[in-house]
Amino acid sequence: MAYFLMFFAIAMELTGTTFLKMSHGFTLILPTAGCLISYGLCFFSFSRALTSLNLALAYATWSGVGILATTLISWFFFSEKLTPTGIFAILLIVAGCVLLNLFGTKA
Repeated sequence: MAYFLMFFAIAMELTGTTFLKMSHGFTLILPTAGCLISYGLCFFSFSRALTSLNLALAYATWSGVGILATTLISWFFFSEKLTPTGIFAILLIVAGCVLLNLFGTKA
């Protein structure tokens, strides 16, 4: 159940971030409301997941998945570009998150 809550939190964080971009600085009411509701659900779900999960592992997973998915959302839906250096930097972040999940903490 904890992993379901964590991945739901990731989905809500991605939804909230997408609405944040669409809100144009909180000037549009519906995307602003969607952003705030999504972030509320995100943090509630993540806090519940953390009752059973290791904080470092959960946050590394949230960060790695979130960075990669946010980059893909910005590319596909907002036509934002990323340089080869930016792509490499994101891959390094994701690699660090994977390594932390595999070897970085003790149970």
